[in-house]
Amino acid sequence: MATAIDKAVETQMKNIQASTGKSVEQWAKLVKAQKFEKHGEMVKWLKEEHGIGHGNANLIALTARGEFGAEAPAGDDLLGAQYAGAKAALKPLYDDLAKKIAKFGGDIEFSPKKTYVSLRRKKQFALIQPSTATRLDVGINLKGVAPAGKLEASGSFNAMVSHRVRVESAKDINAELVGWLKAAYDQAG
Repeated sequence: MATAIDKAVETQMKNIQASTGKSVEQWAKLVKAQKFEKHGEMVKWLKEEHGIGHGNANLIALTARGEFGAEAPAGDDLLGAQYAGAKAALKPLYDDLAKKIAKFGGDIEFSPKKTYVSLRRKKQFALIQPSTATRLDVGINLKGVAPAGKLEASGSFNAMVSHRVRVESAKDINAELVGWLKAAYDQAG
């Protein structure tokens, strides 16, 4: 059974084809031919060179990177791949954090992508990414909250969130981090 997110993406893909004359897969091939290294470069090129809106450019870039479409692995495979090899030691940190977040409410969607897990309510409120072999980055959407201390501005980490918290050990998964995540969850409702 398709989720509301799946249906929304399907509709968005149809709208992209209707408005541009090209399918998302055709756009993704064009993006791949440019040999961009960063997601933001792909989005910028689509917006500036082809006049594609930000949301549509983002979906095309994600498809080009293999996070949507026929080439994208299933959710469990994506999560397993994120925590394979050198990053395997981070999986218990992810599990602990996910367990705490799940207690916020039954309306949270954990949506694994190629390199991170998106946390959604009515919209994305956070993401969890194993960025290095020794660190998770927790991206948080917190409007109106100034970066301070461990709650830093997202900067170039990920344009889809406003803040980032670096998690290197179980002690970093504390009441302060959970509080920021809960506030983001509340704002996303």
